[in-house]
Amino acid sequence: MRVTQSMLSGNLLRNLSNNYGKLGQLQEQINTGKKVNRPSDDPVVAMKGIKYRTELNNVEQFSRNIGEAYNWLDTTDDTFDKIGETMQRANELMVQASSDTSTPEDRQKIDSELQQLREHIQNLANTKVGERYIFSGTKTKTAPFQKETGYDANLEDPAFQKSIDIEVFDGINLQVNTTPIKLFKEIDQMFEQISTEINAGTTGEQLSAHLTTIDNNMNKLLTTRADIGARQNRVELMDSRLQSQEIIATKRMSDNEDIDYEKAIVEMTTQESILRAALSVGAKIIQPTLSDFLR
Repeated sequence: MRVTQSMLSGNLLRNLSNNYGKLGQLQEQINTGKKVNRPSDDPVVAMKGIKYRTELNNVEQFSRNIGEAYNWLDTTDDTFDKIGETMQRANELMVQASSDTSTPEDRQKIDSELQQLREHIQNLANTKVGERYIFSGTKTKTAPFQKETGYDANLEDPAFQKSIDIEVFDGINLQVNTTPIKLFKEIDQMFEQISTEINAGTTGEQLSAHLTTIDNNMNKLLTTRADIGARQNRVELMDSRLQSQEIIATKRMSDNEDIDYEKAIVEMTTQESILRAALSVGAKIIQPTLSDFLR
């Protein structure tokens, strides 16, 4: 086979073009830090990258859902804590009202404070997260308590007492709401009955019966808080799991897409040396033309 000057020149230019292409690709990888900057660079890596990125996006969405679950449950638990403190104060006042040393005037003063406590619990019943009432079941736009009409009886309908669930992991939903409307009404009726009896001049011995009612309602509050606490613990466990999943997904994506800078720099240095050698050899291969002598 006869090798001509044009064949040598063509091979040289083709190899130089390939060398420049490889050098350009390495420079782009170092600049972006990514092995693949377009799907055509490596379709397999690109497809895996889409999969890992989707997985990471899902984890991030679940993390946002976890934050919303924390918000609901923490707000609910704090509200019940405040109601518990209010009930404890009511118990202390009833102990005073039940004493034989308390005069009717003393009991009237106690009743005034008790009614303030009652109003405080009514306000707590209307606690909101954002624009949604957290104790209204699925009717989150409806306030449980209205000053004119009292507690909304419709909220006791089983159709509205359903749970509000938030997806905290793939296929795992967690109830974030609590529906204590019945308990709120019982507490409110207790305060109303106490006030009626105090104003009717009921004796301390008769008023002492309400201490049992207060105690029973406080036990119901504690039972409800225990359920809330159990769900808070579940959210914390799911949060920990999501944090681990996020680390794993990020590492997978990084291993798939990110370059090894040391390796890439060595390869680029090697490619530059090859290019310089090719240019040097090419200068010797390509013979001078007549135009070179005419200059």
